[in-house]
Amino acid sequence: MADEKALEGRVALVTGASKGIGGATAIALAQSGAHVVLTARDVKALETVEDAIHAVGGSSTIAPLDLAEQDGIPRLASAIAQRWDRLDIMVINAAYLPTLSPVTQVDSKQFGQALTVNVLATQALLAAFDPLLKRAGHARVIGLTSSVGSAPRAFWSAYAASKAAFEVLLDCYAMEVEKLGDTRVAIVDPGATRTGMRAKAYPGEDPASVKPPEDVAARIVTLLQSDFPTRHRERP
Repeated sequence: MADEKALEGRVALVTGASKGIGGATAIALAQSGAHVVLTARDVKALETVEDAIHAVGGSSTIAPLDLAEQDGIPRLASAIAQRWDRLDIMVINAAYLPTLSPVTQVDSKQFGQALTVNVLATQALLAAFDPLLKRAGHARVIGLTSSVGSAPRAFWSAYAASKAAFEVLLDCYAMEVEKLGDTRVAIVDPGATRTGMRAKAYPGEDPASVKPPEDVAARIVTLLQSDFPTRHRERP
């Protein structure tokens, strides 16, 4: 990284921050000086991440949140607004992976959960935090995606459809705010990474054969230190 404390004084929100890429990104952001708001459903796992943040001299706030709860996101936005009145960085990482299956056998309940977490919650996050992002002056929104969102793959239809919609939402938001200030949006495809979701999708894979989430976290922090375009995409 160019500057170990390049994000000093910034407030960051990371969804799905209890483990994997989200947890590693939260730690990396805090290590770079940002105060990180950690959100996920698993409180104990969030506490573990917070302990790791404190161990590297960082600061954070735990905000347990189920993205599927209808009023959870507006409540979180209100709480952050009361404390900081702005949001400099938002990393939308949380996602739900339905069981892989043919299109004709997609489980409707799981598909609905994927659309709720991956799509509806993304729109709700952008809507609730847009005023705080604009107040930050130079806000950055990072969305974690998957290659199947733009390159469909057999048996991945439910997840791929949700990620395609996720990318469209972020692209449209980027276009809408482009001339209203300096809010910038990046869609990042981390590629094969050693996470629980990856293990679920590829149960026979040797975890050591793919990169650790810390590599993706470092990439995100480096990106946040750069002057990337208003609409930016990164793929492996």
